[in-house]
Amino acid sequence: MAFVYILKNEDGKYYVGSTVDIEQRLRHHQGGYTPSTHRMGKLELVFSQKFETLKDARNIESRLKKFKRRDYIERIVNDGFIKILPR
Repeated sequence: MAFVYILKNEDGKYYVGSTVDIEQRLRHHQGGYTPSTHRMGKLELVFSQKFETLKDARNIESRLKKFKRRDYIERIVNDGFIKILPR
């Protein structure tokens, strides 16, 4: 199993990632060990969704990051699922 996850900081900025161990990954983000998020401050996990493989999760993560639209990410968080399918 793998996950696509969304983190949110106190300023309302989002970060999208993927992993096979969501608990460990969250500890890395919150501990400041991840270069892409260590300046974001306190992070909260606001969304996660399971996928069959890490390849599928990474594909979805990449596609979400290409959208670069806050409203789309907020819709995913509010709806509780990602509507696009892995390629």
